[in-house]
Amino acid sequence: MNLLIPLLLLAIATVYDLRSRTIPDWIAVVLLVWSLAGTLAGFEGASWSNLALGLLVGFGLGAGLFWLGALGGGDAKLIAALGAALGPMGLASVLFWMAIVGGLLALVAKWRGRQDLAYVPAIAAGLLIYSIRTGEWTRML
Repeated sequence: MNLLIPLLLLAIATVYDLRSRTIPDWIAVVLLVWSLAGTLAGFEGASWSNLALGLLVGFGLGAGLFWLGALGGGDAKLIAALGAALGPMGLASVLFWMAIVGGLLALVAKWRGRQDLAYVPAIAAGLLIYSIRTGEWTRML
């Protein structure tokens, strides 16, 4: 599935997160609708089971991290919608890269004496790295 739309949506969410530490709900909704439309249209790699499992895994992880206070609600919603777009295996790869980038951002924030951290840049970077590693990046050019 082409990742240009999810990358653009995460870029927009990054700007919001960096400026106001909020992420508008419409971004996650558009990402979810895009995932549903792609599955309905039969995009390569899209299936109803991948969408449902990815959404469930993304929601479960996002809600759990929100409950623990590790993520904000907007971050959790984006991860759930991203799970719908990528399926559970794609989401697992994005989460791996997201955790690495997020850890680096947390170190930078700590070094700068900051307590809070905009996490959408880590989510966006995780998706970008995933798109490069899977070859999706070349299909977007």
